[in-house]
Amino acid sequence: TLVNGVVSRLIQAIRGKDGCFSSIERQSAGSYYERVKISEPNEFDIMLVMPVERIQLDESDDTGAYYYVSFKRNPKEKGLLKFLDEDGKLSAFKMLQALREIIKHEVKNIKDMEVTVARKKAGSPAITLQIKNPPSEISVDIILTLEVQQSWPLSTQGGLKIEHWLGTKVKRDMRFRSLYLVAKQNKREKVLRGNTWRLSFSHIEKDMIKNHGNSKTCCESDGSKCCRKGCLKLLKYLLEQLKMKHPKELEKFCSYHIKTAFLHSCVTWPNDSDWHFGDLDHCFQQCLGFFLDCLKKSQLTHFFIPQYNLLSLEDKARHHFLSRKISHELNNGFPVFHE
Repeated sequence: TLVNGVVSRLIQAIRGKDGCFSSIERQSAGSYYERVKISEPNEFDIMLVMPVERIQLDESDDTGAYYYVSFKRNPKEKGLLKFLDEDGKLSAFKMLQALREIIKHEVKNIKDMEVTVARKKAGSPAITLQIKNPPSEISVDIILTLEVQQSWPLSTQGGLKIEHWLGTKVKRDMRFRSLYLVAKQNKREKVLRGNTWRLSFSHIEKDMIKNHGNSKTCCESDGSKCCRKGCLKLLKYLLEQLKMKHPKELEKFCSYHIKTAFLHSCVTWPNDSDWHFGDLDHCFQQCLGFFLDCLKKSQLTHFFIPQYNLLSLEDKARHHFLSRKISHELNNGFPVFHE
């Protein structure tokens, strides 16, 4: 309720303040909205989705995930022109800066609760709000997202291998859905100019996690229950707990690594009978085994972009560190869960 109140106010202010943000819509993402949050709901991801038309995407590196965005013709929203850099590329940095200013200004007008805008984190696509909610604090990540109705880039061609799990028709429908791009700095660029955008499939991931069954009735009121979501929750919780114990060594790992490994596990074991409700323990260990294998090889393929490895080879030592910690948990009955 607190989060909804604050975000609604901000969206009103953003739409009214700057003509080019007038079409912004809110969309919720992340584990709370996928119903796979374990601990207190104290972190929320809110995407501010902005429709844009007739854009050209140029890859900014060989991952197939990062792009430069430019307009094929002058955009309908003339205000967007002020966010172009000298090469005519849409600058994520400039847009985020403008959005951050509007949000900071509006937050000052909120008198009935204590809301602050956190300091900018290098390379993070989010504008983070902190809402005081004694005795704790709620953090809300606001992520600027472009929405484009055009076919997905070539780099996604061999991804989303869900034919045997969710079916060919579901896959076809998903690939017809619009494309999302989030304002995200590509760290691999020689000169960091803040004008790259990264593909995002969070709207589709959310759908797959909600409608996760091989049979269409899985986990519905009249269908049989499975343990897929239970597995994802436990996997995320395990990483969360280990990160709290080893913040420095594990800072590069995030729940997206877990979610990706989980989606690959759903493809590896596509049938509902592989995920019986009573087999949570076995299925959880099976998913962990899959993730451990990825860590050992330093290879976790992006679920939608097959050429993109989410585990960078220069972080091998970190992968082995996490692999050792997980193996220790696995062999000792997960002591971290009982601490």
